[in-house]
Amino acid sequence: MGMAIDLSTAGGLTLALLPELVLTGWALVLLLVVGWRHRNDADQAMTGQLALLALLSTVLVLLWLWGRGAYTVEPHMIVLDAFRYGTALVFLLGAILAVMLSLHYLERERVLVPEYYVMVLLATVGMMFMGGGSDLIVIFLGLELMSLSVYVLAGIDRRSAFAAEAAVKYFLLGAFASGFFLYGIALIYGATGTTNLVGIHQSILRYGLQSNVMLAIGIGLLLIGFGFKVAAVPFHMWAPDVYDGAPTPVTALMAAAVKAAGFAALFRVLFQALGASELVWQQIAWWLAVLTMIVGNLVALAQTHLKRMLAYSSIGHAGYILVAVASGSLAGAAAFLFYILAYTLVTLGAFAVLAAAGRGGERDVKIDDLSGLAVRRPWIAFAMAVFMLSLLGFPGTAGFIGKWLILSAAVQSGQGLLAVVLVLASVLSAGYYLPVIMAMYMKPASSEGAHKGVDLIGAARWVVGVAAVVLLLLGVWPNRAMDAARGGTEGLQPTPTRVFTD
Repeated sequence: MGMAIDLSTAGGLTLALLPELVLTGWALVLLLVVGWRHRNDADQAMTGQLALLALLSTVLVLLWLWGRGAYTVEPHMIVLDAFRYGTALVFLLGAILAVMLSLHYLERERVLVPEYYVMVLLATVGMMFMGGGSDLIVIFLGLELMSLSVYVLAGIDRRSAFAAEAAVKYFLLGAFASGFFLYGIALIYGATGTTNLVGIHQSILRYGLQSNVMLAIGIGLLLIGFGFKVAAVPFHMWAPDVYDGAPTPVTALMAAAVKAAGFAALFRVLFQALGASELVWQQIAWWLAVLTMIVGNLVALAQTHLKRMLAYSSIGHAGYILVAVASGSLAGAAAFLFYILAYTLVTLGAFAVLAAAGRGGERDVKIDDLSGLAVRRPWIAFAMAVFMLSLLGFPGTAGFIGKWLILSAAVQSGQGLLAVVLVLASVLSAGYYLPVIMAMYMKPASSEGAHKGVDLIGAARWVVGVAAVVLLLLGVWPNRAMDAARGGTEGLQPTPTRVFTD
């Protein structure tokens, strides 16, 4: 038996929020450190190392709670279940890799803003609330904490006009999307009389609100808010410019962890609160998935710059995860958990190689600039080839297993056409992933001095190496991770035995 935690007591609430409290405490400590030491690169590096320590200690607290089998006694504002633990672990992994990637990067790019690491920690706290919130208000607060931190991170390089443009675009469109999200919450509250996810589910069943117009409009507005956060078409317009203008480690964090947090909250809301209104949201998710897969992949085909190609590719991947959402099944949720683990590793790995290959924000690195990299830097080229093949979904990589799980979930739930679109979109993506490998292995270097500056220094070497090895291992031996993903869906659907009390 696990450890039952009663959230109506102060001790129980503190225990349930321990990972978030530990990370928030560390963020406050880092703020004090930054106020005291902020003059040179050594001070900034020390702050980065403390941020790493903060994230690792939070992982240990999270694993302790998970190992004890802690669960909440009855529905409350937050929830302790395997889905929360699994998603929080992915967010923390994404943040750890992003911090490791930033340590040398910020020094190289002459960005002396130690508050950068505080923002990464606060963004991660927001993500954890999105994955663990059992109330629309908690999820919204997590969303805003994450978003405000990432707005600052996007424009943290104050000398770059592109970073400033990225931050302004993200902030304005993000505020607009938050308005939709909040109005959706208000309408759902108006229709059901509660913002608690289990309470919403029970109100829908109790009062027969499956086809209630106010509830349906609320769900629609909520999906617009989520659609923006995960860069689903047609709410994706901000993503390419923001990903392109932000510093590369921030782009990696946004493309991986921020997107995963949006999807984690979306899965919990749709499955735990709105499962009875499946007919309303499943059709919307279906069309969002189709549009996102087609547009993301088609526009990525036209890109010649590596960073923009990866930005549009991440839109295509949002479409693949939306297929898992549209399946409306626990198999889809399990596929999502496996997929975001693989996607977080592959995204941070690919952006780490991009950061090594360029300077000044890496906006000008073209795919052809990697020509001949395999001769000069064979290990970096090999790792990049693994990342591209995993993004493509090539057998033997974790990306293949992830797509196969999503396809299985779609077919099991009778979404055959959606599965066909996913396969065709993946075939289309070969048109922009394979040219990267071809350039590295089949084209000569542009000059004698090409790739001399391309090197992975310090922690970035570990990011690329670990990501490549784990992706290959998960591609060959995925069983343990697949079992963990299936176990991670426990608690996503409300059980009839739970009674919600006002």
